[in-house]
Amino acid sequence: MKWQQLILAFIATICLIFAGNALAQTDINLNNTNLIRFGGSVTVPENQVVENAIAFGGSVTVSSKAKVLDTAIAFGGDVIMKQGARVEGDAYSFGGKILQEPGAIVGGERATFSDRHGMMYGSDRGKSSFFVHYFFSAIFRACSAVVAAILGLIILHTSPQFLPSLATKLRQHPGLTALWGIGAIVSFVFAGVFLALTLIGIPLIPILSLTAVMTALVGSLGVTLFVGQALVSKGDRSLQQQFLIGLAILTVLTLIPFFGGLVVCLVNLFGLGALLLWQFGREKPQIATE
Repeated sequence: MKWQQLILAFIATICLIFAGNALAQTDINLNNTNLIRFGGSVTVPENQVVENAIAFGGSVTVSSKAKVLDTAIAFGGDVIMKQGARVEGDAYSFGGKILQEPGAIVGGERATFSDRHGMMYGSDRGKSSFFVHYFFSAIFRACSAVVAAILGLIILHTSPQFLPSLATKLRQHPGLTALWGIGAIVSFVFAGVFLALTLIGIPLIPILSLTAVMTALVGSLGVTLFVGQALVSKGDRSLQQQFLIGLAILTVLTLIPFFGGLVVCLVNLFGLGALLLWQFGREKPQIATE
């Protein structure tokens, strides 16, 4: 692996982080009728009429006497309707609630798709909720590691060249892999926005999300093998053993508070990139399976 490629991969990752921060602080107003915000909340001012109000990572607030003609959707927040507010179409909350003050009206369907159960909601929960959240997060990641181990071993048995191909792509082109991963994430985000703006496309959002998760999962198995091969000599261990060693290392890293989330993001980023580069790249890598 060349230093130039490592530098390019580092720069690409930093660009993704800064681009995400910039996007999270930017409101998108399409034709003055669609209010969209990434990483924050959306507020429809009083007496204003918009077609859609959508928040990714925040709440949607429809002020008094404001009107939303189509949909109000909050991903990771609440849909809050002040007195006299009106949503002519549907109101959806993914990970929150729909709160209506007296006189607020939802003309179509109103639905929530999960519940916070009060955990990690607000800064007044104290240290106990942090440890509770960490405990369940650790269990989830341990279970995910078991599933990944089973899936990875099955793939290595049924298609021995697949995961080594992904690992080889990442080893040969780390910078290009990162760029492919960034492109995939941006594409999924804009596809989700496009579907959210249409009533017909809303039911397809779970399918898009499932596709993104499965693609990232399969790609991350290649990253896992890459880590194992980087730490273990190929002549000493089999591919299965290298994969399990890499999985154990990554699982331990993901259990580190705060730093673990960054590890998960990087593994998914490079996993997506490796899978897409393997599928659409012109050059087929030379694989050593011994």
